[in-house]
Order: sequence, then structure tokens, then C-alpha cells
Amino acid sequence: MWIVGVDVGGTTTAAGVVTEGGEVVADVTAPTERSDPGRAVDAIAALIEQVSQRMGRRGTAIGIGVPGPVDTRSGRVGEPVTHVPALAGLAVGPELARRCGLPVFVDNDVNALALGEWMFGAARGATSLVVLAAGTGVGGGIVLDGHLVRGAGFGGELGHTPVKFDGPPCFCGGRGCLAIYASGRGIADAARARIAGEASSRMLAAAGGDPTAITAAMVFRAAAEGDPVAASVVDEACRALGATIGTIVNGLNPEVIVITGGVARSLAPLEARILGAARDHAFARALVATRVAIVPGDKRAGVRGAAALALYETRERTTERRRTAP
Repeated sequence: MWIVGVDVGGTTTAAGVVTEGGEVVADVTAPTERSDPGRAVDAIAALIEQVSQRMGRRGTAIGIGVPGPVDTRSGRVGEPVTHVPALAGLAVGPELARRCGLPVFVDNDVNALALGEWMFGAARGATSLVVLAAGTGVGGGIVLDGHLVRGAGFGGELGHTPVKFDGPPCFCGGRGCLAIYASGRGIADAARARIAGEASSRMLAAAGGDPTAITAAMVFRAAAEGDPVAASVVDEACRALGATIGTIVNGLNPEVIVITGGVARSLAPLEARILGAARDHAFARALVATRVAIVPGDKRAGVRGAAALALYETRERTTERRRTAP
């Protein structure tokens, strides 16, 4: 048995064939169609067909993770979908089910990531976990007692937990959110704002003298090399993550917290600092009982998560049918 998982990103979409045990045995990628709704579903369907042909036959189901809100019952993508606006309002699930002749399940990409870590990854065997995905923004996904927590549609948006009440405006319209301090975009923006008049900045040199070219990875490297401006930005990121971990531990008490995404590779060497900051906010016994894992993310993790979504929804809906059968 195998499933097709599709991870739709802001720049790249990946589709892969995933076994029931979570192994990605084939995958393909293509640039994401961001602006043309007429071509957005075509592009996803083409990738599904391409990866299925590699196996010589179709899979049993398709899971799709998208960077935005989703009505999981109807398979329709909601609004806004900042990184892939072409998908906003589209009935992606039903359309792809019609084209591919298979059940299709669609959800927010970090919900899918959480299911992937729970079924196949760092939280395998646990009954509860929380995922923080630090990339361009910071997404969140929650599994409690073996069930994905969606709330009324926006459950898990932990990237918009306020960590500083008088902090700067966030991309979401709020203020002082975790995403301002710990996302790739937020870290780069903070560094650019602080280097005015700092001609000797290591970050500015790495960016070729152009502040707009500074990236989060440059900020972390400069901080490790002793750049004081970069160090202040990285310190804020660690403290903001620690405060959010404290909120998660005190409020949800999960067995595992997974920090992943594109920024996680830079965060991994700072794990002790992040946990030190968490101790300032969390119940001590609860934090000690929580395993925190920093897992650098990649497109294969997104593909595996989307396949986990298909497995999870297939099982959940089968259980629901049995429960409600006369």
C-alpha cells in the first residue's frame, strides 16, 4: 500500500510516493503556481500523475498540505493563502479527486507536518505533540490524545502567540507575535532594521553591502562569529521560542514538542539556550517531562506529512462511519 503526499510551498511544490511505514520511495518537484487559479490545480495534478507513473500504478489515497486555512470536510482552501494566493477559495480536494479517481484529503501544511512527526518521525509512539514550524513564518500543529486539534478552523496557529505585548506589528495584523521574532522573515527584518550606521556589520558584508539581501541564515552565522547586532536578534528569537514553549507546556502538557522548518537547522545548536529560556516560563516538572526535539525540515518531511494526513483521515472517517452506522 502506498499514498501520494503533496506539499505545496510558497516557491516549490513536491509530490511523493510514501509507504504505509512513512518511507518516501519516489518524489518530484516543480515551481509552485502562485498567481493563476486556472493553472494551480493543473500543476498539482501533473505532479501527482508524474510521481504515480514512476510506480507504474496509482496509490490508494492522496494527501495535500497547503500553507493556509482549509475546510477539511469540503476540501476547499480558505482565505487568505498569503504564500500561494492562486489556491484561495478553490475546491482543491473535490477537483483532484475527480481527476485522479482517488480519495483526496487537504489540510494546512503544518497540521500535516504534525501528523507526519506523530506517525513517522520524532514523536512516533507518543499520544500528544505540538509542532512549531519556523520558516518564512511560524506555523503550529497539535495532536492531543491521538487526535489532530483543528478547533473551529484556526487551531494550532501558535506562531501568532503574543510573546511581547508592546512588540512591533505582526504580518497577521496582531502585535508582538512569536513569528516576528523567530521566523525567517522576522529575523531578517529585525536585522535589517538594526544595522543602520553599522558599516562594519558581518551581516552587511555577507549580503554584499545590500541590507535587503540579508537572510536569517546570515544573521545566525554572524551571531556565531560575534556580531553584536546579529547576536541581539538571535537572543530575542531564543527567548521568544522559550516563552512559547512555556505556554505550550503549561497549557497543553504534550509529551513531545518538535521545532522544525527551514530555520530549525540554525536553531539546533542553540537548543540549550532555548530550553533555558523555557525554564523561565514553564512549570518545572512539566517541562522536564516534555521531550523537545529540533528537527531541520525539508520537502520530504512535508510530503511524508501530507501522506500521514491521508492515512489519518482515512482511519478517522472509517471509524466515524462505523460509529454512526445503524
